[in-house]
Amino acid sequence: MMAKNPAIKGSWDEWEKAHFTPEEIAESDLRVELIGELIKARQKRGITQQKLEALSGVKQPVIARLERGTTVPSVSTLLKLLTPLGMKLSIVPIDS
Repeated sequence: MMAKNPAIKGSWDEWEKAHFTPEEIAESDLRVELIGELIKARQKRGITQQKLEALSGVKQPVIARLERGTTVPSVSTLLKLLTPLGMKLSIVPIDS
């Protein structure tokens, strides 16, 4: 059971389901997972945001905003960032 949050008068899961559609929740979850994997790949390789800028051509402030979740990256930007990290974007079936 999720802990109650007095600021939202319930749990985050309850609040989220009351204010967002299942599609919006799925999109947000996917974005969080994707950015998390990008951050892990960057850190695993010991690449700073500044170095990733040099390797990808994506400006460091854009990388920082993306990693904080304050901006939604375009597919083009993701591809520019993933390539120097030795990763690629794939489309796969959703597990049922």
